[in-house]
Amino acid sequence: MKKIEAVLKEYFQAWNDGFFSKNGEEIRTFMAKNFIGYWSHSGLDKPDQYSYDYDLDAVLQQYGDAQKSFESGSITARNNGKEYLVLGREINLINGDPYPAQCMFVWRKEGEEWKLVREYIELER
Repeated sequence: MKKIEAVLKEYFQAWNDGFFSKNGEEIRTFMAKNFIGYWSHSGLDKPDQYSYDYDLDAVLQQYGDAQKSFESGSITARNNGKEYLVLGREINLINGDPYPAQCMFVWRKEGEEWKLVREYIELER
């Protein structure tokens, strides 16, 4: 079983590969079938919600030159090590402009793989 830190690195690399190829299938391989995500910023009253089968390719098409990075603030095992709660800061560099966000990810062991079950992303802007 891979360590969660290695999985996080691979997950964000999949996003960077997707920004280049405009294909989201590699990203989706990290998600649980029951994945749910929330994305918001200061101008929204409630976050946008998305799930496993949202159109990742359309999301990737919205960005020209883009890259993601992630710095974890804390990684907490729970449920006897079958889940991890990861808090941190993501920075999307889009056409040279940084878009930082605070993030929380819930990863769960499914068989021999870690799968992303939930994510909460709140832009700092």
